[in-house]
Amino acid sequence: MSLPIGIAGRPAVNARQVFQWLSYLQYPALLVAFAYAARPLFNGMAGALDAYNSALLYAGVGVGMSSLQDPAKTQNRMSKKVWEDPRKGGLMLWLISAQALLPILLGLLGAALTPTTALSQLALGMVAFGLGMIGLLKTAIEMREHHRLDKQSPRPVDTALEAGA
Repeated sequence: MSLPIGIAGRPAVNARQVFQWLSYLQYPALLVAFAYAARPLFNGMAGALDAYNSALLYAGVGVGMSSLQDPAKTQNRMSKKVWEDPRKGGLMLWLISAQALLPILLGLLGAALTPTTALSQLALGMVAFGLGMIGLLKTAIEMREHHRLDKQSPRPVDTALEAGA
């Protein structure tokens, strides 16, 4: 297999590939979010609001980074089964929509109505998480379009004459 040649004889890097590589930054961000979420459990719940705010911010960034992945590829068999089935894919889009819009609405409402700075910051963390989920929703919509079996055109079948040519 030969690579396409770019400038100065070096292999050309596909932009889709670069975004796929960048999408792997979701894992460190989600690990940091998990660490922030677990920290109050080991500190007697001291500083829980600040820790959960940071967890929501990093989770939002991590989920948002996952939207950089190639929507033409699935990560595992379960994902492939969901996106190939029109009913399961539609249900998943509604679920992700709710998971995106609910934190944004609750966060904006909380930021407007909370009297304390710590709760206001937590509400803004919810908004950041919801915005990351909107990026995931965009990718999920594209994945559904790429993988739905009922919307794919049938593959052309070669005739005996064409196969021999």
